[in-house]
Amino acid sequence: MNFVEELKWRGMIHDLMPGTEEELSKGVVSGYLGIDPTADSLHIGHLVGVMMLRHFQNAGHRPVALIGGATGMIGDPSLKSAERNLLDEETLRHNQAAIKAQLSKFLDFESDAPNAAKLVNNYDWMKDYSFLNFIRDIGKHITVNYMMSKDSVKKRLEANAKTGLSFTEFSYQLLQGYDYLHLYQEEGCRIQLGGSDQWGNITTGTELIRRILGANDAFAITCPLITKADGGKFGKTENGNIWLDRRYTTPYKFYQFWLNVSDEDAGKFIRIFTLLGREEIEALEAEHAKAPHQRILQKKLAEELTTLVHSQEDYDMAVQASEILFGNATKATLRSVDEETFLAVFDGVPMAELSRNLLNGETGLLDLLVEHAGFFKSNGELRKLIQSGGVSLNKEKVEDAQYRPTDDDLIDGKYMIVQRGKKSYFLLKFE
Repeated sequence: MNFVEELKWRGMIHDLMPGTEEELSKGVVSGYLGIDPTADSLHIGHLVGVMMLRHFQNAGHRPVALIGGATGMIGDPSLKSAERNLLDEETLRHNQAAIKAQLSKFLDFESDAPNAAKLVNNYDWMKDYSFLNFIRDIGKHITVNYMMSKDSVKKRLEANAKTGLSFTEFSYQLLQGYDYLHLYQEEGCRIQLGGSDQWGNITTGTELIRRILGANDAFAITCPLITKADGGKFGKTENGNIWLDRRYTTPYKFYQFWLNVSDEDAGKFIRIFTLLGREEIEALEAEHAKAPHQRILQKKLAEELTTLVHSQEDYDMAVQASEILFGNATKATLRSVDEETFLAVFDGVPMAELSRNLLNGETGLLDLLVEHAGFFKSNGELRKLIQSGGVSLNKEKVEDAQYRPTDDDLIDGKYMIVQRGKKSYFLLKFE
């Protein structure tokens, strides 16, 4: 596989330094990409870079994932409006271990292949590098004029004319540039990958290598920053980032995010975020064009990513759970999904916590929903809805207004789902 050609047809190249393709044609090349470790999980904003590393390894080259422990303590001014909080070493190491576990789903770290991936942390070579030695050895080679000319610095200064840019952040590009110099010497890295907002920092690295070592064989490739067709920020929802860790974004929510992207975005995203080949993607697009309402692209995108990031089981569970709200689910369907997925499906649904003592066979459904839960205004209103077939309990129509729920009606031993009409849901939790 030709790495550059693969990225080109997928729409994953923004900048390509002259000479890069020739360097890659020489044999196995080591290349790296930096990852911010300010959280113990990646989010989907990281996935473009991670997929670049995956394609790099698939093309026979050796990917190095750089955890920016030192630079993450400072904060890159690129496209940011505020300085980041510093991390302590314990937090940094925890985040690093968590991120490596996620990267292991995309990259081969364990095999004996010559292009097995490697994880490094720039904190390891920066923590004992004294300030005096750094400015003597590295700082003297890059002028302030050169650093000020970078877009990341200029944009930050323009956006924050009053507060300006701290020296800490100003030094970021010098530190990132040194990373490239260090990895060039220690790991043989000849390519740096990154987002287009990193171009200035990356070229500072190639310039350092040229000035200090006199070498002209350090190159760079950047990918475009992902945007949505409607102009909204990619990967952001009302609840924040879409994370790869199920503790922060459940597999069901993760699946739903991809399932709900627009047709225009689906065509772009399926190239960038999956490993499907060109012919298969073009066939899917042709099929989608014939029946857009079936959302063929979105379904395939959601399947590929949920399976890759989580598992086949999580994907199957997410599909099954989707039937609860959007299909012809039954009480059996409700009982078949795990509690994590069940709660994800009904996230944001009005919920009342009630005593399990109420399920004694004496308290009627009307009293539960009106007096104890407050979901309906009056017994009369609820009785009329039941008589007209407008109320369901656990996806089954309630036909008897005098029905008295018991423990047998509980889902996962503690929940009941009440549905009014087609779209209004209420959740009862019994403790």
